[in-house]
Amino acid sequence: MYYLYILKSERTSRYYVGSTDDLVRRLQEHNAGKTPSTRNKGPWRILYSETFQTHSEARSREAKIKSWKSRAYMERVLGLGVSSGG
Repeated sequence: MYYLYILKSERTSRYYVGSTDDLVRRLQEHNAGKTPSTRNKGPWRILYSETFQTHSEARSREAKIKSWKSRAYMERVLGLGVSSGG
């Protein structure tokens, strides 16, 4: 299994979009500061995820979401942020 995931920073309210084969491990890596783009911006929590059979499907979905380039559009299409509390 592979996952597309969206994290939200509890500190900055920013989103991070990624893909992985191990969602729990990947969240731990983000929160441990092992990912340069998310370092010093956490703690992070999983806000959204989708499951795929192949890595290429997950990466394709990741690229599509990243191409939207609009936080408001992503929130509206994926139903994020509506009841996130901050």
